[in-house]
Amino acid sequence: MELSVFGWLLVIGCAVAIGFSKTSGVALGLLFVPLLPLVMGARESVGFMIPLLCMADVLAVVYWRAHVSWSVLLRLLPWVLVGVLGGWQVLRVISDALLLPVIGVVILGLLAVMFGRRGGWASEWEVGRRWWFAGAMGILAGATTMMANAAGPVMVIYLLAMGLKKREFVGTSAWFFWMVNLAKVGLAALLGLTTLSSLGTNMVLLPGIVVGGVLGIVLVHRIRQERFNMVVSVVSGVAALYLLVKGLC
Repeated sequence: MELSVFGWLLVIGCAVAIGFSKTSGVALGLLFVPLLPLVMGARESVGFMIPLLCMADVLAVVYWRAHVSWSVLLRLLPWVLVGVLGGWQVLRVISDALLLPVIGVVILGLLAVMFGRRGGWASEWEVGRRWWFAGAMGILAGATTMMANAAGPVMVIYLLAMGLKKREFVGTSAWFFWMVNLAKVGLAALLGLTTLSSLGTNMVLLPGIVVGGVLGIVLVHRIRQERFNMVVSVVSGVAALYLLVKGLC
């Protein structure tokens, strides 16, 4: 892919951040969802990130392979498939000009959910075991991950509501994203969003993913996670607002 120096610095940072996020559980990867469209098309940025996520998911699955709640995961997957197919249909017809504000709105909405959870209202939900809750969360996760690679906050809400312990929480999330992102590669390729050219660039960035994954494992217990997440959320929010304004102007 033809990228400027700034573009290469951004995609390298994206690769490191994705690897770090997958092994540490810190949502650093969300930062780059609204930033990548600044150096490539909005639609292309979605397809470009998917193989990076798949490669990083392998690290997470291997590291957390013994910790997964299959019952929680399997009840969610059919609904996720519905959401993924819905998001794929939208990507078939939406233009870059329209997708920019959509990504901005999605990120701002999910950041609002994350802040709400910290404020306490989301943790008070008593609906975790009801079928419609899994349905709503699954469809929302599927649609947001297909359209913007941004289902992380949705999964946080769902897995917290299911009462999983920390290791099961991270392990179940790792397996979920690995399976879903693998399915998304084929769908993105059918739309021409993931190409041989973008895959070549993805492979060049593989060392960055590995470095980020190792850093995540080493630093996971040393990070003041709440403060770090706050900084990431603020920067993500500013970038999302920029995409929203740019798309509307």
